Amino acid sequence: MLRIGVDIGGTFTDFAIWKDERDGYVEIGSHKRPTTYPNFADAVIQGVIEIAERCAIPADASVLVVHGTTISTNAVIERSQPPVALLTTQGYRDLLGIARLRLDKPIDLFNRRPAPIVPRERVFEIRERLLSDGSVDTPIDDASVIAALRAAREKGAQAVGICFLHGYRNPVHERRALELARVHFPDLDVMASHEVWPQQSEYERAVLTLLNVYVKRLMDSYLKEVDDFLQSRFPRSRLAITKSNGGIMSSAEAREVPVHTLLSGPAAGVTAAQAVGELLGLEQVLTFDMGGTSTDVSLIERGRPVTTGQAEVGDFPLLMPVTAIEAMGAGGGSIVWLDAGVLKVGPRSARSQPGPACYGQGGREPTLTDAYLLMNYLSPKGLLGGKLSLDRSLAEEAFRPIADALGTDAVGAAQSAIAVATSTMMTRVLPFLARCGVGPNDLALMIYGGAGGIHGPLLAEECGIRHIVVPRLPSVFCAFGGLVSDLVHDGVHSLHGVSLSREGIARRFDTLRAEGEAWLARQSHDEQILAVDRVYLADMRYGAQSFTIPIDLSGRLEAGLELDAVFALFHREHHRLFGHCDENSPVVIDNLRLRTIGRQAKPAAVPLDPGEPLEPRPIETRPILVEGRWVAEAPVYSWPEMRVGQRIEGPAIVQQDLATILVPQGFRAKLTAFGDLEMTKG
Repeated sequence: MLRIGVDIGGTFTDFAIWKDERDGYVEIGSHKRPTTYPNFADAVIQGVIEIAERCAIPADASVLVVHGTTISTNAVIERSQPPVALLTTQGYRDLLGIARLRLDKPIDLFNRRPAPIVPRERVFEIRERLLSDGSVDTPIDDASVIAALRAAREKGAQAVGICFLHGYRNPVHERRALELARVHFPDLDVMASHEVWPQQSEYERAVLTLLNVYVKRLMDSYLKEVDDFLQSRFPRSRLAITKSNGGIMSSAEAREVPVHTLLSGPAAGVTAAQAVGELLGLEQVLTFDMGGTSTDVSLIERGRPVTTGQAEVGDFPLLMPVTAIEAMGAGGGSIVWLDAGVLKVGPRSARSQPGPACYGQGGREPTLTDAYLLMNYLSPKGLLGGKLSLDRSLAEEAFRPIADALGTDAVGAAQSAIAVATSTMMTRVLPFLARCGVGPNDLALMIYGGAGGIHGPLLAEECGIRHIVVPRLPSVFCAFGGLVSDLVHDGVHSLHGVSLSREGIARRFDTLRAEGEAWLARQSHDEQILAVDRVYLADMRYGAQSFTIPIDLSGRLEAGLELDAVFALFHREHHRLFGHCDENSPVVIDNLRLRTIGRQAKPAAVPLDPGEPLEPRPIETRPILVEGRWVAEAPVYSWPEMRVGQRIEGPAIVQQDLATILVPQGFRAKLTAFGDLEMTKG
């Protein structure tokens, strides 16, 4: 079976190729095409055609395409989709406007609360009410539902979300509203909150439901186009979509619940880092994914990606568990500019069109890629094995206005731009690590993405990270993540206000287990699932706290679940994260969660042939600017020509067709047994 991982970035659309199940990790291939904005499917389709021709794949072959995308993310950030409406419980019409009464910048006098995704005029109240235990206080009024749906359509809404108070505890009223909508208004896309994520927190649950219906038609149309192409070209093909929790799902599931794709692209990269970390025996890894438009960092702790239920996309919270990603608006294509004389980088990007100035495609504004070229980190022969030429004079011309304003030359301005970008990254990375209770010295930094190989080592130097890993396919690593992802389903049961007992917890986990098994059965045939693993979690807090900590209960159920032992686990984790705990304070379990994992086939961990132990020879030398001074003859090595165990002293450059790696001063690089580049300091 041919397996192709796909990831759409702001500049390039990346492909990872697993041609045959007998091939191991070291045989995984790669391919790139410029992203075709706004018709993203064009690059995906053309890339699959080129791969099939290159690999001589017949039309009757089995093909699996695993696709990560930011299409839904961009739609939410740009608010580019047709209007939607909300049906909610009578008395809660201002649910979206009030939100959580929090301002993200409370000391900013000019800060404004973001506008809701649905304005008040398209929020409709329904006569119904459930109590907190799920019992019916006021039966749902069918006439008010029909009238609200009619009014929503008259106001231009093409889709409707339903979120009733306490609908997570008992969906009886939400189900009745869905039934009425589908009978009387079949032209409307309607979805209820219990279908998306049945957890307490009515504001976040309503937003999640609205985000799902907001992007549903867009994602349905896009995935249908890709799926139709695959079926016409390869009748035995299947399309899977990466999820924000680091797993994958069927395209049919993604078309129904596209909210699970909102952070799927960067999450796939973290899944790939977890797989490579397992190969290299790394349990504590900080991932650094720097593409053309943004940089995403995440953490793998004790061999497992850190998840969060408090992520955001654009102006909106994501209540469901997703891979914890800290996103920054600085990528290789980020534009360098002056704000009242202050040098800034990003968040605007040159994208793939026109691209950085040095691409010679019409770009006039300076970018980080132009800065890398002026520092001589990038080869003057170009990128993609010379297919994409670079023009240094255009980079100098783009930086000249900034250089004149700063009183320096173009190279000095480029150096300042890189320093600003690195400092901005540090202001986000260090607090992220602090929230996770991890220090930089405890980590290996795994860098990938088109610009990660250059800027990642610079960040490591600033943060004090002494161990760096560059996977063998850094520029298509998120696409590779699709090839090593498993089917992953998250289920939740809210316990807030419920009396706790050992039997009650076990019974609710049994229900979640059945839900996970049913979900797996809908995604794939049994023979495609090698094994099923489960992670049992409890969201816990002290009674007076407003936030929860996920506690892993896996293994405790089989050993006999005792509440005192569960509370002891919470105290221990609280102390690890915050340096203190209070064993005399009451502990609350807000939610039980179960992650069901259907294991998929993965490339084998077959090491490279080490060959003869020869000294590495540079293919050329060139001057590069390191720590403010020029190194006249920095060696440049070809990654494909390196042998296992060969060592390189920094400063140096290691390059391949799709990536350029900077080895900083004081670091030593070597090729691992699996073809990855590993750098250590000292």
